[in-house]
Amino acid sequence: MGEEAPDEEAEVADFSFLESAEPVPDAPADFSFLDERVEPVETATREPSPEAEAVAPAVEPASEDDHIGVEPAKPGEEDALDDADSAADFSWLEADLPPEEEDEDQRPVVDAASDTAVVPAPAPRPAIPGDAGFRLREKPAEAPAAPAPRISWADRLRLGLARSSSQLTDSITSLFTKRRLDEETLQDFEDILIQADLGVETAMRITDRLSEGRFGKEIAGSEVRRILAEEIEKTLAPVAQPLELDLEKKPHVILVVGVNGTGKTTTIGKLAAKLTRGGLKVTLCAGDTFRAAAVEQLKIWGERTGSEVVAKQIGADAAGLAFEAYDRAVENDSDVLIIDTAGRLQNKAELMAELEKINRVLAKREPDAPHTVLQTLDATTGQNALNQVEIFRNVSGVNGLVMTKLDGTARGGILVAIAAKHRLPVYFVGVGEGIDDLEPFKAKDFASAIAGTPLN
Repeated sequence: MGEEAPDEEAEVADFSFLESAEPVPDAPADFSFLDERVEPVETATREPSPEAEAVAPAVEPASEDDHIGVEPAKPGEEDALDDADSAADFSWLEADLPPEEEDEDQRPVVDAASDTAVVPAPAPRPAIPGDAGFRLREKPAEAPAAPAPRISWADRLRLGLARSSSQLTDSITSLFTKRRLDEETLQDFEDILIQADLGVETAMRITDRLSEGRFGKEIAGSEVRRILAEEIEKTLAPVAQPLELDLEKKPHVILVVGVNGTGKTTTIGKLAAKLTRGGLKVTLCAGDTFRAAAVEQLKIWGERTGSEVVAKQIGADAAGLAFEAYDRAVENDSDVLIIDTAGRLQNKAELMAELEKINRVLAKREPDAPHTVLQTLDATTGQNALNQVEIFRNVSGVNGLVMTKLDGTARGGILVAIAAKHRLPVYFVGVGEGIDDLEPFKAKDFASAIAGTPLN
């Protein structure tokens, strides 16, 4: 059965009815008014250059099948085609652009020696006659940066004791504001001084001094603080002594002891820095053989101060290490040997016995060694520091103190109580972790800082 021929007339859509339709009145919108206001714009026509025509002649548009059977380009022909594309002339685009002007003064100059482009300095400003009636504004000179002001040790001590001072002075101000001096007031004042860790002996002496000639009268808080500062200075003045080194017995041996966490190793490093700055040769002994961090920390201080460090493996005998360190200090002609020890609680009998052993071993090498036994005290421990001094003094013969961490406590008055009870020299105090935050103890500076009075 044959297929029927397609009906061609049925496939052709008839749109003749559109031609006979009446035009829609609103369709032909008139925009001719725009042409009256807009000037005709001449369209730039690109005229190809003769060179471009020679390199790239006109090519008839390719048909869909033109790519069939075309051989690939031979070597070298791709470059020729690329050159033809690059030879196109677009200079007509730049015809209307103004030429760029280059500043003669800022034009780079190639330095023949270094083969680098160097921008020369700007030309000097022209000289304007004085009677010209105008002048050029001068660029203000940049002032050099001022160096950071150096804070004195007295000011740093005052900042470190700010917590101790504010707690004490605020209580004094509130107690003596518009109040006559009577027995009740004196008793309240004595309680304030004891709570500030100044000690009972010091508190009683200060209240007795305050009551002389002032009983029954009003007294200003500033007057109370002045008396407080004077009495604290009297207590501290006898113990504020410099560390004395006997170099007739080289090396002078300093044994540093104290409870865990009081800052022994850091104090040793700061002390070594002071001694080396003064021209002395120092050897350090890492006698805290229980704590690896202490050995590493002491080695770092040795590098900072140029001091030799004698150390052994963790768990080594501390007394034997101290003996070897003394011999090494003699060999390298050191002026001072500083021996670190493991931190220990005062109620640990076996650890305290080790300190006695270190002293005995050193005495075999040098009868008077150790010449100085420094105990570090943490100011934050308060009244417990009194017991620590007593026990370490009996076991290891402590003959000097270093008070640390005064900047982190409101209990700095404990140093006054220790001085009044034990009367041991206080060589240094520390108010920070920096290398310069350990300074010789001065009674007047400390008393003024803790009482909140001006330093005269």
